[in-house]
Amino acid sequence: MSHTREAREHEHDLHERGHEHEHDEHEHPTNLAGRVRHTVSELFGGHSHDTADQIDDALEANQAGRRALLISLVGLGATAILQGVVVVLSGSVALLGDTLHNVADALTAVPLLIAFALGRRAASKRFTYGYGRAEDLAGLFVVAMIALSAALAAYEAVRRLLDPRDVTHLWAVAGAAVVGFLGNELVARYRIRVGRQIGSAALVADGLHARTDGFTSLAVLLGAGGVALGWRWADPVVGLLITVAILGVLRSAVVQVGARLMDAVDPATVDQALAVVGAVDGVRAVPDLRLRWIGHTLHAEADVTVDPGLTVVEGHDLAHHVEQHLIAYVGRLGSATVHVSPAA
Repeated sequence: MSHTREAREHEHDLHERGHEHEHDEHEHPTNLAGRVRHTVSELFGGHSHDTADQIDDALEANQAGRRALLISLVGLGATAILQGVVVVLSGSVALLGDTLHNVADALTAVPLLIAFALGRRAASKRFTYGYGRAEDLAGLFVVAMIALSAALAAYEAVRRLLDPRDVTHLWAVAGAAVVGFLGNELVARYRIRVGRQIGSAALVADGLHARTDGFTSLAVLLGAGGVALGWRWADPVVGLLITVAILGVLRSAVVQVGARLMDAVDPATVDQALAVVGAVDGVRAVPDLRLRWIGHTLHAEADVTVDPGLTVVEGHDLAHHVEQHLIAYVGRLGSATVHVSPAA
């Protein structure tokens, strides 16, 4: 067996172990307590799936992201309209806060859709890396909308505490809360799943936003129950609790989007890329390797040392070989720049 073939088999083994590592690291618990911990961890940003390699084709990933946004926009829009009707009938400030949050969540799909459309444009002399960063900028809009919905919910809750009003049509409020939870949880699961498949931090943050909407809808249900028992303050107090919940998801979204804007990459992905490059026949060392996200696609820059006796053509061929293997074995990697230096 030739040394080149051994190196390729070693690379394949590294690639398989990388997938096993990702699977083990993100394995979801099956018992009830584990599922609860996992849900809470996801809600507040403690469980990361930054490495995504289930959809590697750039065009397919873009289409999957746009499809998820369009479907969730329609779903959340319908949910918000239904809840808005009940708010007018009942005067529930807790349900109003939840409805405002749902409207904001639905509207965040618009800039993301624009960003995904821009991401399909080819690179130009002005934007030499393409337009993928538009997606990360749209993530900032998601963060701003979450913060705005928190401020509006807090304002309405405090206003109602200072000026109490009766809440009517409690059964309608309860029904709208249940609809809000189901609609948001379905949208959240869809957005988060697709976001992780295509490596989109903005889409994952938007999914976490929708998931918090679902839990705040359950809080509205509790508020309606409190009012039914004669506690007039229950509705505005639950409105304040909703504000706290929104602040929790705001933190999670800031972590997701902020890390992406700072070019944060899963260290396991960096280790995998280093191992793949180091296993290529002819590479003596890898002094430097950097990865960065551009939208939902990774770009790599590697510096490798080789035999100083190689010709220019041989060095070029080796660099091209390293580039091919990086793209083949590192998920979501769309491009790589390889610099070849002679070993000392």
